[in-house]
Amino acid sequence: MEISGNTRLIAHLGYPTTTFKAPMIYNPWFEEQGIDLKVVPMGVKAEDYAQLIPSLFRLTNIIGALVTMPHKVSTCGLVHSLSPTAQIAGACNAIRLEPDGSLRGDMFDGDGFVRGVLRKGISVQGASALVVGSGGVGSAIAASLAAASVDTLALFDSREASSEALAKRLRQHYPALNVLTGLRNPKAFSIVVNATPLGMNPGDELPVDVNAITPGSFVGEVVMKAEITPFLRAAMERDCQIQAGTDMLFEMIPAYMAFFGLPEATPEALRRVAKIDY
Repeated sequence: MEISGNTRLIAHLGYPTTTFKAPMIYNPWFEEQGIDLKVVPMGVKAEDYAQLIPSLFRLTNIIGALVTMPHKVSTCGLVHSLSPTAQIAGACNAIRLEPDGSLRGDMFDGDGFVRGVLRKGISVQGASALVVGSGGVGSAIAASLAAASVDTLALFDSREASSEALAKRLRQHYPALNVLTGLRNPKAFSIVVNATPLGMNPGDELPVDVNAITPGSFVGEVVMKAEITPFLRAAMERDCQIQAGTDMLFEMIPAYMAFFGLPEATPEALRRVAKIDY
C-alpha cells in the first residue's frame, strides 16, 4: 500500500534507529490487512526528546508512538496520564494521542516478555528471577514478573539508585514479594534476564557471569540486534532454555494494537508476514 495523503502515522522514537525491528513487523501486517497506516522510525537524541514530543503530536495524521531506548523513562514526565503498569515500571514504551489532545502512556515490554516465557511452558509463579538492568525495559519486566507471582526478584543496575527506586515501587505494590538489590551473580536463579544494552555492540561484556548460571535455567534477552546474542549463545552452551529479544516484541505487539484501537493480531500471524533481518 502506497503512502498517500490519507496515511496515518505511528512514530517509532529512539536513538539509534539502526537496531529498530518493529517497522518490519507492523508495516507488512498493515499492508496485508489493507490498513493505511505506517510505523516510521524517527531518530531523536535524549537532549532533543522533550522538545520534540509536543510538536510531534500536533501532526494531524499521527495516532501515537512506539518508544524505545533511551526515552522510556523520560517519557513518563512528558505525557498527561499513565497506566498503572507504567507507573510501577517508572517507564512507558507507548504513547497514544487521545481525542481531547492529551497523551496517554502505557508500558508493554514486561507483559510481552512474560507472555513469551509462559508460551514456552516455563512456570513463573513461585520462581526466583534476576533482572539485570533497571531502566525502562528492565523495570517493566520486573513489574510484570512480580504481577505473575515470582517468589524472589533480584535487581541489579550499574546505577544503584535506579534499582533501589524500582525495588521501593515493587515493595509498595507487592509487599509479599522478596525483592533483593545489588546482586549480579545468577547462581540459583531459575530465570535470568539481560535488560541492558549489553550485546548491541561488538566486544560488549556479558551482563552476568554465564558460568555461574545454573544449567537448565531460563535465560531471556532484550537486545534485538541479533536473534542469538553472545549472551544467549553462552547460555545455550549451559543447557539453558532461552528467549530472544524479538520474541518479546512479537508477544507485545497484540497489546500495542489494542492500545491504539487497531484490529487484533496474533504473534503467529505477525511472524508469518514479518520481514525481519539481521
